[in-house]
Amino acid sequence: MLTSVLPTAAAGFATGGSLILAIGAQNAYVLRQGLRREFIGLVIAICAISDAILVSVGVAGIGAISTLHPAALTGLRYAGALYLAWFGVRSLLSARRSSGLHAGETVAAGSVVATTLALTWFNPHVYLDTVLMLGSIANQHGPQERWWFGGGAMVASLVWFTALGLGARALAPRLAHPRTWQIIDVVVGVTMLTIAALLALGG
Repeated sequence: MLTSVLPTAAAGFATGGSLILAIGAQNAYVLRQGLRREFIGLVIAICAISDAILVSVGVAGIGAISTLHPAALTGLRYAGALYLAWFGVRSLLSARRSSGLHAGETVAAGSVVATTLALTWFNPHVYLDTVLMLGSIANQHGPQERWWFGGGAMVASLVWFTALGLGARALAPRLAHPRTWQIIDVVVGVTMLTIAALLALGG
């Protein structure tokens, strides 16, 4: 039984991994928090659990049909664009200050949770990738094996966010120079603003 479903789970892992590897707002924030060593375990858990919920919704069959109303997607698109634009500007303003990795304001856990949730759930691309695309592909594998496919995609998400967050955390001591952190803030800011523009333009 297990050997017969392993290829399906592996396909889900590969498909989910390929979708999540692209540098986006969520990945940029996980990388940033890992480098700052701020609540990275909490950030990883929120991202992985959110993906698991969305993939489960898609595998359950909702991903096979476009149940997300166009107006809802449009609202999410503009809300996400505004939030990402704000976050991007804040990152660029932060880059103007020549502070080290451990300097600056202490961020509360509640703020980190709110930002992680917003970057995950306000992005309509997340719904398109996890709910609709992965859900549709999973449902092609039949009523039983579709859950193995979805499980593989969930594992890929957990592995990726863990590797990204903890990997960045391990590199933090080598990237503690103020100039390095300024470059990171600029990259994160430009990434957020680019994604915001694409969302606003319907890309």
